[in-house]
Amino acid sequence: MTSDDSPARRPIASRSAGWAIRLSKALAASSVTPNQISVASVAVSALGAALLALWAHPVAWLLAALCVQLRLVCNLLDGMVAIEGGKKSPVGALYNEFPDRIADTLFLAAAGAAALAPELGWAAALAAALTAYVRVFGGSVGLPQDFSGVMAKQRRMAALTLALVAQSVEWAFADTRWSLGIALALILAGSLVTCVTRTLRIAKGLAS
Repeated sequence: MTSDDSPARRPIASRSAGWAIRLSKALAASSVTPNQISVASVAVSALGAALLALWAHPVAWLLAALCVQLRLVCNLLDGMVAIEGGKKSPVGALYNEFPDRIADTLFLAAAGAAALAPELGWAAALAAALTAYVRVFGGSVGLPQDFSGVMAKQRRMAALTLALVAQSVEWAFADTRWSLGIALALILAGSLVTCVTRTLRIAKGLAS
């Protein structure tokens, strides 16, 4: 297994976890490709989104929360299998970015539907996509890609996971969707702040 400290690679603490290393080694030794793992993240996200959009029940919300975490595991493993496992492909960068944007949109738009606030869900999805646009733009002008921010991908998904668990508890007391609505509002606001802070860092980097 080899390593890659490329500035275009998102820093993830769980990359050094024993379970992640063992699983990525097993996948690297199999016929599974990193691009297939990336596509699997979209499939898992589509399942979670369908649960959110079609079934207003605590079981659906808890299963959707599990899908959010499985999506993140796929996002972790595709890079590890590609880099540490030595299975990079010429189109790997494409598969690394596009499935993420699809997964974010599926989850956040469906969460908006589940919260009975579809406009809020779509706004959060757009803001999430903008954070990635700003990051990639920084890389396109010769700067290291900036993965920081109050609502970077891992934090967006952590907020959504907690909201789904909280919503399942809230449902036991009232037929309301405050947990999901508040989380989406926070994701929207945090993503916009992340866009601003990343843009300011790009401007500073270009000026220096």
